[in-house]
Amino acid sequence: MTLIDSRAIVDPQARLAADVQVGPWSIIGPDVEIGEGTVIGPHVILKGPTVIGCHNRIFQFSSIGEDTPDLKYKGEPTRLRIGDHNVIREGVTIHRGTVQDREETTIGDHNLLMAYVHIGHDSVIGNHCILVNNTALAGHVHVDDWAILSGYTLVHQFCRIGAHSFSGMGTAIGKDVPAYVTVFGNPAEARSMNFEGMRRRGFSTEAIQALRRCYKVVYRQGLTVDEALRELEPVAQQFPEVAVFRDSILSATRGITR
Repeated sequence: MTLIDSRAIVDPQARLAADVQVGPWSIIGPDVEIGEGTVIGPHVILKGPTVIGCHNRIFQFSSIGEDTPDLKYKGEPTRLRIGDHNVIREGVTIHRGTVQDREETTIGDHNLLMAYVHIGHDSVIGNHCILVNNTALAGHVHVDDWAILSGYTLVHQFCRIGAHSFSGMGTAIGKDVPAYVTVFGNPAEARSMNFEGMRRRGFSTEAIQALRRCYKVVYRQGLTVDEALRELEPVAQQFPEVAVFRDSILSATRGITR
């Protein structure tokens, strides 16, 4: 039994592993490479240059690897790279990069992109992230490992979403979100840390308590960011988890959500 439906259109220059499944009415263009165990549903559009890893599942009506509508894009052969074990649900759109930035949009491993998520050009998604329905990332956005963006979250260009952070439904993010921080609202405001997520992922009680104290230093004591970072330094030397929190603030380029 063939694994490529007879109603699909697969360009001869596309490179598909032998066990890739392609549903009816999907279109796969040239310069698309798909790894073993990946399942492409019906009515999916894949354009290249795009590399899709192993054991991914892409659901119907998704558009993957399309040109960006960014006005500075002039048709250059930029890339999209998707790792392994991702689930890309219905109607997701992912655009390739631009030569003015990374030339590549990158999706890591073990991510869940729910229905109608949009990932703009040159964005980078880490591993084990969840983007819930209708979340939209503008160009140049970085989302670090284990972040969760709830439904209808909007992220401005060049923002960085820290590891293990969490956004509430309908949040509009215009500044960087430090690691572990929970944000809500339009514009986004920091409310707490994602302590429940930390517990689920096996963080020690001591590390969680240290992060709780450090959150208060940054967000509750009325300190400037520089003053707060100085307070965090000795704790960061003791707890690697706090070092991640500190480093995400140090690397912020748009200021942090407070």
